[in-house]
Amino acid sequence: MKKIHSLPWIISGFLLSLIFITASIPPVEAQGGRNTVQGTESQSSRPYTSIMQNVFDFIRRNYVDEVDPETLFEGTMSGMFNSLGDPHSAFLPAREMEDLNDTTRGSFGGVGLYISKPLEAKPDGTAPYVEVASPIEDTPGWRAGINPGDLIIEIDGEATDVLSMDAVLARLRGVPGTGVKLLIRRGSSLEFPVILTRAIIEVPVIKYAAIGETGYIRIISFTPMTVDRTREALLEFRRRNCGNIIIDLRNNPGGLLEAAVGVCELFLDGGVVVSTKSRIENENRIYNARAESVVSQDMPLIVLINKGSASASEIVAGALKDRGRAYLIGEKTFGKGSVQKVFPVGNNTGFRLTTARYYTPSGVNIDRIGIPPDREVLFPEFSTENAEKLAELIQANKIPEFVQANPGVSRSRLDVFVQELNSQYGLDTSLLRRLIRNEQNRTVIAPVYDLEYDVQLQEAVNILRSGSYSALMRTSKTLKVLQEEADEELPMAS
Repeated sequence: MKKIHSLPWIISGFLLSLIFITASIPPVEAQGGRNTVQGTESQSSRPYTSIMQNVFDFIRRNYVDEVDPETLFEGTMSGMFNSLGDPHSAFLPAREMEDLNDTTRGSFGGVGLYISKPLEAKPDGTAPYVEVASPIEDTPGWRAGINPGDLIIEIDGEATDVLSMDAVLARLRGVPGTGVKLLIRRGSSLEFPVILTRAIIEVPVIKYAAIGETGYIRIISFTPMTVDRTREALLEFRRRNCGNIIIDLRNNPGGLLEAAVGVCELFLDGGVVVSTKSRIENENRIYNARAESVVSQDMPLIVLINKGSASASEIVAGALKDRGRAYLIGEKTFGKGSVQKVFPVGNNTGFRLTTARYYTPSGVNIDRIGIPPDREVLFPEFSTENAEKLAELIQANKIPEFVQANPGVSRSRLDVFVQELNSQYGLDTSLLRRLIRNEQNRTVIAPVYDLEYDVQLQEAVNILRSGSYSALMRTSKTLKVLQEEADEELPMAS
């Protein structure tokens, strides 16, 4: 039994998925006496708005060249949002507002990558290159082997550290069938070019299958369809008498807050899922699960997470962990604990603004911190020497050529090829087999799971089959306890 559910969305390098609270939001007036989000204008801000208006008019009248007022308006708006130092809050010019609407309608071509871009260089001096949050399965970016955490250094030969997010999106999006060349940096030293052909991207919502007596659900995005599709999967597992469940949230960059809460309701009989806190009164909310769980409260549940798990997926992982409902395996999540709304203004423009932060049931905000797993399981990392050898292998294109020339290859022929690569490049044979399997998967629809090479999934299955789940859950700690322990370990100032 294997099922795939998808939602037709077109996505090209779209900013790391935000948590959106669906609401009816009135347009914000761009001009005139009516004020914006907070209602009446405060006395303290009035002098500044007057100064800005005066400077705007002065530039229009006195600058050496004639200035388009729209240019000044967009520059002013962009500057205000940049001053917040929040990568999730931004002015949205008309093209970006249109793209945001297109994303939900499915009307433009792209490469299938969720991306983010820091506003300035990182503390370690790394330039603000575009970072891949996660690739979308069965898309050009995914088939090319781009991973979460990869940096896009160049797009068609142009460095991305000097480009705005708007400019990056404009270069990644385009007519389906056209190409774009990226320079990818993985780790500290591995760099390689990738040529992607833009396509109409159909984003899966969930995939599910049975692994023996274990029901496995990979939630790929949180959309209005996610809760219903997850419920269908759970009912199918019940029909097949599955005795435990694995939820895979790896590389899930988020989506709708309501969808995250709805998924939690399938596993919780009431109680707090998440709360949002803000200085705006009506943004302070507690989201409780309705007592409508689909699975028994004593059914073993494991959640897989990694650094590509962000926003809404972190809400689910955090809620199930804090409520003592699930055991987390993998690696620390991305750490995106804020909520955004999109507000339209005049001239078809708008802005995206962080209006609240969310907190897990134990009262922890994980923004820029992430959620640690109960058991850390990592894929092997590359040494500098291995990275250089891997770069040589990628440049030589030997694995794609072998896979293309040997469809349905036998195990014995595969073993011979692996040994040849091992002799030439000195790379671990398990890594080589995984690279070959990944390439084979990119030539077809991605399998729901790959138990042979997925060490994190292997660990989850082994725990469920060994009968050690209950004992492990007794040692699991809430995020609040973990945070308090971490604070206690910090050195005290003298």
